[in-house]
Amino acid sequence: MISAPRRGRTALGVAAGLAVLAGTVPLWTANGGHVDSVTHFLLAVAVILVTCQALAALARRAGQPPVLGEMVGGLLLGPTLLGALWPQGSAFLFAPPVLEGLDKAAQLGLVVFVFLLGCELRTDRIARKGVVGAAVVGGMALPYAAGVGIVLATGDLFAGPSTTSPVQTVVFVGLAMAVTALPVLARILADLGLERTGVGALSMSAAAIGDGLAWLILAFLLAGQGAGDQGWRIVLLATALVLVTALCVRPLLVALVRRLGSSQSLTVVLIAGAIGYAVLTQSIQLHPVVGAFLFGVAVPRDSPAVERIGRQLEGFTLIILMPLFFAGVGLKMSVGLLGANPVAWLVLAVVLVAAVATKVVGAGGAVRLAGLPADDALRFGFLMNCRGVTELVVLTIGYQAGLINQLAYTILVLVAITTTAATAPLVRWSLRRSPDPARDEPPRPARPVERADTAQD
Repeated sequence: MISAPRRGRTALGVAAGLAVLAGTVPLWTANGGHVDSVTHFLLAVAVILVTCQALAALARRAGQPPVLGEMVGGLLLGPTLLGALWPQGSAFLFAPPVLEGLDKAAQLGLVVFVFLLGCELRTDRIARKGVVGAAVVGGMALPYAAGVGIVLATGDLFAGPSTTSPVQTVVFVGLAMAVTALPVLARILADLGLERTGVGALSMSAAAIGDGLAWLILAFLLAGQGAGDQGWRIVLLATALVLVTALCVRPLLVALVRRLGSSQSLTVVLIAGAIGYAVLTQSIQLHPVVGAFLFGVAVPRDSPAVERIGRQLEGFTLIILMPLFFAGVGLKMSVGLLGANPVAWLVLAVVLVAAVATKVVGAGGAVRLAGLPADDALRFGFLMNCRGVTELVVLTIGYQAGLINQLAYTILVLVAITTTAATAPLVRWSLRRSPDPARDEPPRPARPVERADTAQD
């Protein structure tokens, strides 16, 4: 039973809340319903965060990584659902000035997120390098070939407005098909209790190397958009930046980490460095996240100070900034683009089947040939099928650069969400079919990454 004084305080609080709400109505309806830009922006951010976190909670209860719910939340806030059911509300909530502010905040979130990915990229502890090498080649080559074949077979269906050559779209779609999301994979392994198994450690190692290769290929692809001398200038400047990073910046960071410890000053140095590198790569006509990733790779490993700072940055980035990015993804795509066009739906189905089949056959088949048991190889193929946030980041970069059009962007985002959602159920099925006998054994290669509760990619 609720006591009378508590009921009285509750009633007083409700009355005060209604009074505040009633008092703000004239402010909202003044000047023809115009809302000042700050209020408008904050309202949109609040709606995005609540929606994404609510769906993240639903995803967690369904046995999925929370980031999947956040990805779906961003999709539902776009033309696919909100824009279709309530176009006036969508137009008000995401007016052009609000979208501009959300895009800038999302870009900051991407820079910090990809910087953290670079910090967590570990290739120095990889054991069984032959098996890992086979896994990377098989897990990327076959999906890449499938993406290339699909683009060649569909003609201009995927071509972006800024491609100077059809080869750019072909290479980009192949790359997008080959991606595996390292952070989301880490979360799925933890949820399934596989992070301490040989298959879990092998998948983390292969995904880490694959992500590094994907960013390298993407950087060259973006550089190749420059025509003639411009393209060579971008390549030369990018090469010079890599050399400066390896020979000068990395030793300097080692000294700074040792001197500053986990102080606030080191946090500022790392964030400012990531942003500075993002500015540099943007200025040489590469995407800002390429610079952020390069700077993250240069940060020294095995430092408790860097790990603590990473955990601090991770919380705010994943909970606040990345949902804004997911909303941006949802606003850039629309399932309505597929409409009643049977060709578009057929292409979506073909891309989805090819994405799953080539990852499972390519990655799983490669490690099977390298000596893994058949059940472990199948489980490994399912794990490498996880595309997650890394795929969304790559697709968004390609779409912004004009390498693919909006229809292609929509199809590939739907494939990324679907394959991510299918990963955990497929692995659970494989475990019921044949439990992993090494489930409680310590890992042979150490894990390259360990993420927080909402680990994205």
